[in-house]
Amino acid sequence: MLQEGEKAPEFSLPDADGKTVSLTDFRGKKVVVYFYPKDNTPGCTTEACAFRDVYDDILAKGAVVLGISADSEQSHINFRKKFNLPFFLLSDKEKTVLQSFGAWGEKKMYGKSYMGILRSTFIIDEEGNVMKVFPKVSPREHAAEVLEVL
Repeated sequence: MLQEGEKAPEFSLPDADGKTVSLTDFRGKKVVVYFYPKDNTPGCTTEACAFRDVYDDILAKGAVVLGISADSEQSHINFRKKFNLPFFLLSDKEKTVLQSFGAWGEKKMYGKSYMGILRSTFIIDEEGNVMKVFPKVSPREHAAEVLEVL
């Protein structure tokens, strides 16, 4: 997993509207990149809605939010519409960005190991460096934690 102080890997991914969004598009702003397992699941919905509820405060601090999962653009469209999510949802079907940030790895459930998305968040500063890493996230309180750091 990336560490604080490291340069964030550059990336370009499709958003829910099929537009390509790149990390460099936001140079000069802080960027909250949060990785989540799956659209429309309980924990991911809780986390996304928490970010939605404080999004105006995040914007006021000069930051933007990018949510990234391996879901399709169509899944993101439905998720965004259903919960009125105002921020970018990006599709990393090939899992290249997930891997470059260290957000893809071994998980365990009910005693079984499998590979999956590690719910994690990175705050990237105006110059593209990782300023804060949240390696394990509690969906309900996480947006408030991020806002506090910004």
